[in-house]
Amino acid sequence: MPALDERHDYAPGLTLAVTAESLYLANLLLAPGLAFLVLLVLYRKRQATAPPLAAAHLAQTLSASLWAGLLLVVANLLILALGGYHAAHTWIILILYFTLAHSSLVVCGAIGLARALAGQCWRYPLVGRPLPADCPQGQQP
Repeated sequence: MPALDERHDYAPGLTLAVTAESLYLANLLLAPGLAFLVLLVLYRKRQATAPPLAAAHLAQTLSASLWAGLLLVVANLLILALGGYHAAHTWIILILYFTLAHSSLVVCGAIGLARALAGQCWRYPLVGRPLPADCPQGQQP
C-alpha cells in the first residue's frame, strides 16, 4: 500500500512534516518527554531519507525541542541558585518563563504546523537550523 503522500497530490513529505510539528506541540503542551522521545526516534529513522520539506520540519522541531528543554533547565537552575522553590521570587521566575519563553515556543510551533500543512518550510526564529536550499518556501510578500 502506498504511503499517504504518494496517494494524494500532497507535497512530498507533507505528512511527515505535519507529524513532526504536531509532536513538537505535543511535547510542549500535552505529553512532555514522551512526545519528544517519539520525535527523536522519528528524526533518527527518517531524517536521512526524508524529502526536503519533511527533513526541514524534522530538523526545526528537534532543534526547538532541545532549546525548550534547555530553557526549562536554565529556569530551574536559576530558581535553585536564588534560594530554592520556597522563596518568593520562584513565582516571578516561573511566570516570566512561561509568559516569555514557553508561550513563544508554542506560538512558533503553531506557525510551523500551519506552514507544514501548507507544504512550506519555515525556520524557527533564534533556535532554528538553516533550511535546505531545495526546501519549498511558498510565496514571499
